[in-house]
Amino acid sequence: MSFKESIEKNSKEVVTGAICDIIDRNPEKNIQKIFTLTRLLAKDKDSKEAIENVEKYYKEEESTRNFINSILKDTDKNCLKKFFKNFLANALWSGIPKRGKWLEKEDTKIPFVLLISPSMRCNLRCTGCYAAEYDKGHGLTYEEVDKIVGEARDLGIHFIIILGGEPFFVDFMWDIYKKYSDIEFVAFTNGTLFSEEVGDKIRNLGNLIPMFSLEGFEEETDKRRGKGTFNKVMNGMDILKTRGIPFGVSSAVARNNAEVITSSEFIDMLIEKGSRMSWYFIYMPIGDNPNIDMMLTPEQRINLGRKSREIRNSKPYFTIDFFNDAPYVGGCIAGKYYCHINSEGDVEPCIFAHIAVDNVRDKSLIEVFRGELFKELRMRQPYNSNMLRPCMMIDNPRVIREVAKKCNAYATDKSLDNMINDRGFQKKIEKVAEDFAPYAEKAWKEDFNCRGNEEFIKG
Repeated sequence: MSFKESIEKNSKEVVTGAICDIIDRNPEKNIQKIFTLTRLLAKDKDSKEAIENVEKYYKEEESTRNFINSILKDTDKNCLKKFFKNFLANALWSGIPKRGKWLEKEDTKIPFVLLISPSMRCNLRCTGCYAAEYDKGHGLTYEEVDKIVGEARDLGIHFIIILGGEPFFVDFMWDIYKKYSDIEFVAFTNGTLFSEEVGDKIRNLGNLIPMFSLEGFEEETDKRRGKGTFNKVMNGMDILKTRGIPFGVSSAVARNNAEVITSSEFIDMLIEKGSRMSWYFIYMPIGDNPNIDMMLTPEQRINLGRKSREIRNSKPYFTIDFFNDAPYVGGCIAGKYYCHINSEGDVEPCIFAHIAVDNVRDKSLIEVFRGELFKELRMRQPYNSNMLRPCMMIDNPRVIREVAKKCNAYATDKSLDNMINDRGFQKKIEKVAEDFAPYAEKAWKEDFNCRGNEEFIKG
């Protein structure tokens, strides 16, 4: 370790130690000190601006102030300290320059977040789930996941999302979470396997945040996921809330539930249950029997983005709209800021774009990131000057076909073969993109005051 690195390491430990000391006492009464110390952890311009914006909203917006105060007051101290250490100190302070060295040295982009599906085993069979057709008998071993996570940490990745299947079916993941206590894990779960014992284990770990899948209230959720699922999720939320464990909600937004999952009644219910955020993923025509008729109408897709922004500006709650928030991150982030490793070890650029060139059973992570697929995607991004049309599958469908052909990629799910090789299916998707385009152009001008990518970046 160089002298400079030693100084930076000691500085990080001093700052994070000071924040943890505040958390142990009265964090909600020392919010200004936390903001001051957190700014010291931000090592790049974007992170500094993000923290400054949060502080600005905290001072000016009651909803933001209530949201942050509630987190500081009601979150288990171990969970809160782990979040500050892992996400802010490790993923941002240490991680950004560490990952940046690879980009500077050899034009290799290390993603900010890694998604892993250790297994496709699940006790539910949800309509339209992309995981439904995967082989349930296979999966990654403990040794393979240990290798992946260890290599990710060495590259500066300290934020990992666990998917499936159902991640809480994979017992060895508890050992992974414990071993890599300096990484923040988020597990997307159907919520049916929670018990008091599971709640205690999560609280003791401190570095695991569950995201419950909900499609709305009981009617919408049980219709897609099976009778009784909604009530099991509600019970899981109660178990976590009583322990001060932070958690959120993931919603697959289709034509039938778009209005419900953004309604004040639904969001207020989630806030009351203790949820901190909702993550919206629009229904994609992949997985088990893809149905284009379940996709959002153009009006619904635009309105989802507007409602999401309205919620986070008016309620003590945070929302992320995976598609409509693309303008804030420069369009599509697949292969640039994140990627997915499926249960067979294939490395996909996106949880929806099931194509791959490399497999972690044959190569190290750094060899995968050096590969042609991710560099080709990054070279093309953004795929559209209107970043409300970010997707290479449903907004710019020629991109996934061209990239797959150029990089000699293979489909990791049979439904993706339709999008790459079935001309009849391709025409349907191209019609979806064509129909959405004028709505996106209108919203791009009205909501973001943009006529093109250049203006948005400058603005």
